[in-house]
Amino acid sequence: MSSLGFGDRLADAIEAKGPLCIGIDPHVQLLEQWGLPLNADGVRAFAEAVLEGCGDHAAALKPQVAFFEQYGSAGMAVLEDVIAEAKRRNIIIVADAKRGDIGSTMKAYSDAWLGESPLATDSVTLSPYLGFESLRPAFDAAHSKGRGTFVLALTSNPEGKSVQHIGGAQSVAANIVDAAREENARQEWSAMGSCGLVVGATVADALEKLKIDLSSFNGPILAPGYGAQGATAADLYRVFAGIENQVLVNSSRGVLSHGPNLQKLAEACDMSREDLLNR
Repeated sequence: MSSLGFGDRLADAIEAKGPLCIGIDPHVQLLEQWGLPLNADGVRAFAEAVLEGCGDHAAALKPQVAFFEQYGSAGMAVLEDVIAEAKRRNIIIVADAKRGDIGSTMKAYSDAWLGESPLATDSVTLSPYLGFESLRPAFDAAHSKGRGTFVLALTSNPEGKSVQHIGGAQSVAANIVDAAREENARQEWSAMGSCGLVVGATVADALEKLKIDLSSFNGPILAPGYGAQGATAADLYRVFAGIENQVLVNSSRGVLSHGPNLQKLAEACDMSREDLLNR
């Protein structure tokens, strides 16, 4: 792995390839649409096609761990192989695992996703709702290994409001943003720190309501919601004004629906990337 921290490596990838992140999401509907079996073999064929068709056309790929895990050890073996191949090809991976726990359990999760296990990769998504500091083993592991984290801060699902919006101007979400900012301030980096946030691309009203200003945030932001989920490029850059170069824009169905043809996958990636770059 490069001696650069994750934030700086991701900044380089965004500059070279644009801000697009493609989900590797082999859920049932897509497997059926692609004509693949609903088992680990189908997941493997799907994941390999996304790697091949999209890997050179996006800044990062984001496997949704649940869609591998549902097939047990065979599915997780596919995920290990995906991670290994991505490393070989120097493709940044965000493992969308949303892990979060306390004490030795969080340490074990951190060793799995940010240490030296076959699942360990460039970065992982984390859930902070047992307290931001409960994630300390992951932050420490990421720092020591040059890896990164994306902490759930403000999501667009309706249920998220019941937790994330509590407190108004001193909301749970605002406190998570502040804590991630402080975490990055403790580290050395050039373009941006390695403690990122997950902020939905469709949450502009919530940011305003909760008086959260992201314009000075010092890490990467993973922004789901672009494309099939409703957010446009204009929406994105209105939400993230001032930190546009730090935003990793996730697209899954909008690109993956063009598979399994590799050329069509690549073309869909390029169209989305151009849409984002020509905002």
